[in-house]
Amino acid sequence: MIWILAGLALGVVVGYYIPFTYPIDYSLYMSVAILATMDSIFGAVKSGFKSKYDNIIFLTGFIGNALLAMILTYIGDRLGIPLYYVAILVFGSRIFDNLSTIRRYIVTNMRNKKRGK
Repeated sequence: MIWILAGLALGVVVGYYIPFTYPIDYSLYMSVAILATMDSIFGAVKSGFKSKYDNIIFLTGFIGNALLAMILTYIGDRLGIPLYYVAILVFGSRIFDNLSTIRRYIVTNMRNKKRGK
């Protein structure tokens, strides 16, 4: 799990110092793709806490979620239907679910250490 957090930190640092811009027309696609990848990252952290982490599952979910979200956004854009709301709703709720599980694990772990268990 430490590799996930180190990779996330490295990505933030690299993203901050390397100037990368994209056309404003793609901002909706990028925001949905970032949300989908964040869902995968938090899911990986959650599965790491549960000792069920699998690198292949993480990588395929990371890429697959981002592609699916961008495809839904593209199709909705072409049809004139805001299908990106579906991705925002699903990935957003999953992120909050994963965060609540991670928080519960950390708080329980801290309480057990404090009690000496």
